Amino acid sequence: MTATLPPLGSAPRLPDPVLAYLGRRGLDTKGAHTFPLTGDASDRRYFRVLEPGGRTSVLALHAAPFDYDTLPFVNVARLLALVPLPVPAILDHAGDLGVLALEDLGDVTLQAHLGAATPGEHAARYRQAVAFIDRLQRRGLELQSPESVPYGIAFDVEKLAWELNFFLKYFVEAYRGAALPPAGREAMQAEWGPIVEELAFEPRTLCHRDYHSRNLMLHREQLYIIDFQDARMGPDTYDLASLLRDAYTDFTEESVEDLIAYFLALKGEAPRDRDSGTAGPYARDFRRRFDLMSLQRNLKALGTFGYQTVVRRNPVYIQFIPRTLRYARMALSAYPRFGRLRDLLAPHLEELR
Repeated sequence: MTATLPPLGSAPRLPDPVLAYLGRRGLDTKGAHTFPLTGDASDRRYFRVLEPGGRTSVLALHAAPFDYDTLPFVNVARLLALVPLPVPAILDHAGDLGVLALEDLGDVTLQAHLGAATPGEHAARYRQAVAFIDRLQRRGLELQSPESVPYGIAFDVEKLAWELNFFLKYFVEAYRGAALPPAGREAMQAEWGPIVEELAFEPRTLCHRDYHSRNLMLHREQLYIIDFQDARMGPDTYDLASLLRDAYTDFTEESVEDLIAYFLALKGEAPRDRDSGTAGPYARDFRRRFDLMSLQRNLKALGTFGYQTVVRRNPVYIQFIPRTLRYARMALSAYPRFGRLRDLLAPHLEELR
């Protein structure tokens, strides 16, 4: 989340729940300054509170009041603290106002940091991010409990198929303006049916669900994880595909291969055969599953970008569409099994030809 400062001379009115929260905590009379931050694609809004003594916090304003004890963000934060993984501390809450007060991690996302990082720093941060995935998966299996929300939901057939239909509706049809006949829609659904089935029935592990460079914050030289409230069970390739096929960041294929090899090493799997030096059977199969997950994930992301642009009137995501289409084309072109799906999509998405 980054700061959005109002123009000089302007003082936009804060939302009533934020004003009520500031008044309830006496911050309105202490000279605190509160201003909006650029948020994410959700319906939450964020505000930074700067108190006279320099103390800051971030208010997450939800679309409706909530019960603190059952709020998914709170539930998952408790789980991640047990892993443990670095997440922002919850400082206060006012569920009746829909306000959650969080530790302020600043404005430097991993995406923003990479612009000023040396190649060595870049590699080190991404290795740390990959190590977090391994820790989440290992400890996630040990911490399974019905009290933790993520263990009760998963990337099943219904969810994965819904996301691909979301892509058709909001990217292919709404954003690109394609008029899909029923037969064309049914043909695409038939092609990705096996993809969805394969992903849904892979052994499940704990997933962040939106693990990319905008949801990793650099604060006091430490990497923190944010936006984890939708965590659930899914394939062990899910978070890695989110990170390395990130719509917001470019990667060389050499970097992707190196980080996949690093992840496999953390899992105790040999990335390469000792004798031949080439990828062994497990590594080859993992890469195939990684590409499969990347394809589904990138098509889903395109659906989100189309929805944000057309329905939410938020054009900021348009700039990330070309990179995401390029990732999708790479996956579709890499395997003969995707040839028919590519042929069906290409007349509507020329970038896939």
